[in-house]
Amino acid sequence: MNIDRTEFIVWMQRIMTRFDILSEKVKENQNVLNSIDGEQLLDNQDVLQLLKISSRSLQRYRSDKKLPYYTISGKLYYKLSDVHQLIRDSFSTSKQNH
Repeated sequence: MNIDRTEFIVWMQRIMTRFDILSEKVKENQNVLNSIDGEQLLDNQDVLQLLKISSRSLQRYRSDKKLPYYTISGKLYYKLSDVHQLIRDSFSTSKQNH
């Protein structure tokens, strides 16, 4: 079976267009998985990097109920707004101590 170069290029362009469409769908689904009620979810690594804390400190925040978390398929997630609230609360606490 022989196909000419022009026909091959047309088929490859169709295939690449389909890949682009699939890539967009995957990105959309990823965004849905990383949000709840329209709010961004962060995993442990995201929070550790954002707050520049150790995993033990993060565990303490969870245990002390300072940072709400959600378990989805065995993995822990945090709402970005809850992380921001933790930061605001820690500033309030440090201001009161001075």
